[in-house]
Amino acid sequence: MAPPRAVSMRHTIVPTPERNEFHQRAGAKRKHYSSVGCRYWLFEEVSLPGAYLEFFEAEDSGTLQRAHQNAPEPIADSARMYVEVELT
Repeated sequence: MAPPRAVSMRHTIVPTPERNEFHQRAGAKRKHYSSVGCRYWLFEEVSLPGAYLEFFEAEDSGTLQRAHQNAPEPIADSARMYVEVELT
């Protein structure tokens, strides 16, 4: 059986003047995570512009941990990782 998929997430509030730069950095993050076999998504809260939720996913926790450690902006709270629970 393959190891369970892993995800981590981060909630970030970005002031209006900093959003363009934040979007550029998010693009660099997506490139990094894609290049090491992971996925990266960025969502913005509908009712609170500038409130973002970043999702990072990999096929296993080791891959995601290494991706976080080598990221352009290392994830400080990357120890908070979740693995997929197999439901029967």
